Amino acid sequence: MPVPFAHARVVLVGLLLLAVTGCARRTIEITSDPPGALVHLNDEQVGRTPLDVPFTFYGVYDVRLDLAGHEPIWARRRARAPWWEHPGPDLLGEALGLHARLHWHFDLSVAVAPDDVDADALEARARALREQIR
Repeated sequence: MPVPFAHARVVLVGLLLLAVTGCARRTIEITSDPPGALVHLNDEQVGRTPLDVPFTFYGVYDVRLDLAGHEPIWARRRARAPWWEHPGPDLLGEALGLHARLHWHFDLSVAVAPDDVDADALEARARALREQIR
């Protein structure tokens, strides 16, 4: 009787080793309208939109997008973990090699040339904001 049990143990260990060969992947897909914006995540240049960026940790990221002729964007985005990345199910997610894919989209607005600024309207807005502060 000990021999079949030994074979079952070997098969079980083999199946467990196969199960843990997976590796969860985490990527953030960043797109913009118009495309081609230079992207920085936490002050590290990662490429131009559209792009997929691998990441390791969930949490808050500082995002900056720059494109000539458009207003730059500075934003904070939160990378939230899917259910299989929480303690407990995370072992299953790692074993199955699940892919957590986040999508962040940004709309860039065209930069206003200094010649196009109405100085009187700008001054009136500045006065109104000053009054709001008081």
